[in-house]
Amino acid sequence: MRDIQTEFLFEVSFELAGIVDLGQTPFGNRRIAEVSGGSFEGPKLRGRVLPAGGDWIILRPDGVLQLDVRVTLETDDGQLIYMTYRGVRHGPDEVIARLNGGEDVDPSEYYFRTAPFFETGSPAYAWLNSIISVATGHRTPTGPLYRVFRVL
Repeated sequence: MRDIQTEFLFEVSFELAGIVDLGQTPFGNRRIAEVSGGSFEGPKLRGRVLPAGGDWIILRPDGVLQLDVRVTLETDDGQLIYMTYRGVRHGPDEVIARLNGGEDVDPSEYYFRTAPFFETGSPAYAWLNSIISVATGHRTPTGPLYRVFRVL
């Protein structure tokens, strides 16, 4: 058995239209972030993030921000790809306070990882339907940025 190896797929950035705060629920503080656009680019695919996606976020009692994201990507050649992922973000209280205050914090100061999955009917991108991928995240003042990697 070999160690895990990865191949860079693309970098994606999301623009957010707003956040609805549902307040404290039995599971934590629930928020819904509306994804209004963005872009992605890598060696095998590039394009834009369509509006109408979202992130169903929950801030758990243990301080971990749990992500549940669903977006649609449109490649530069007009193909549609559904991307969904779950992930977590956490770090020292002072680092998270800086992030929440809108500061651009070095991603090495906190943990932000996701596991994207893809679904498409496009023959050109059908290979995405059968891969596992992981991503590293960075929260910028304007929205999240991810580097997505295919697990080989």
